[in-house]
Amino acid sequence: MRIAVLGAGAWGTALASMLARKGYDTRLWGRDAGHVAAIAERGENARYLAGVKLPANLTATANLDAAIDGAQLLLLVTPAQTIGPMAGMLRGRITPALPVVLCAKGIDRETGSLPAARLLADLPGQSVAALSGPSFAQDVVRDLPTAVTLAHEDAGEARRLAAIVSGSNFRVYDSSDLKGVELGGALKNVIALAVGVCRGMRLGASAEAALIARGFAELTRLAAALGARPQTLMGLSGLGDLVLTCSGTQSRNFTYGLAIGEGRQTQGLPLAEGALTAAVAARLAGERAIEAPVISAVAKLVEGAISPEAALKELLARPLRSESEE
Repeated sequence: MRIAVLGAGAWGTALASMLARKGYDTRLWGRDAGHVAAIAERGENARYLAGVKLPANLTATANLDAAIDGAQLLLLVTPAQTIGPMAGMLRGRITPALPVVLCAKGIDRETGSLPAARLLADLPGQSVAALSGPSFAQDVVRDLPTAVTLAHEDAGEARRLAAIVSGSNFRVYDSSDLKGVELGGALKNVIALAVGVCRGMRLGASAEAALIARGFAELTRLAAALGARPQTLMGLSGLGDLVLTCSGTQSRNFTYGLAIGEGRQTQGLPLAEGALTAAVAARLAGERAIEAPVISAVAKLVEGAISPEAALKELLARPLRSESEE
């Protein structure tokens, strides 16, 4: 089987490496020709995964046609905000029957669409799946045990694709709740950013635990209102991914929040999808009258409209209520 992985960052390289270890003819594409040439020459992605040798049967290329020619599966591992432009590049190059597995987490800021809907706006009728769950690129590229979820609206296709992608140390569960898996991955980034702010302000482990719990309640309410199944959010792509992303500085979203909490500049930090998703998530919650004070606070923090201290005061000043009250 030939598999194309589009996106030569840390996550794309890790997934391509894992698939190549399974014996698939794996093509890794990146738009930066110099970066891709260095990967091909050294057998290592020194920019993002320094010190990790990649499988010899992994081919790196900056030629999109060469990457997708003959592919039976395509993994799109570029940032969520680039789904539209990437779909435009793929139009006319792939058939609707080719499964496209989306591996980025976020909500399109311009349209408010999840990655699958954004892709389908440009590639109507395409077979689309999403891969999400608690997974750091460094763990996957080093073949450490990892479990994630792959969702496709067709349950049979979800099972088929999960079996293809799953490896000895990369366990893939299948789901037919495409929207739920996408929303869990997108919204947990916003909550992880909030927990990073909490750590940066040195508010203590008790505050962080409370923030995770209340943030997860918000995530679940909003995702359910947007069409997700609540039980999906209790799984790997929701609660599992939230726990990992709040665990420390391997998480870009946590690190971004940490900088805000410590009063440092965020310019120059690696891309944090939570910072891009917060405003649109807050808007979606407001439109549906969903209580989402943590998400709203993160949106204002990212915009610089409020200080961490003021955000904390706002959250603590909210009226007392039953924990189960929405």
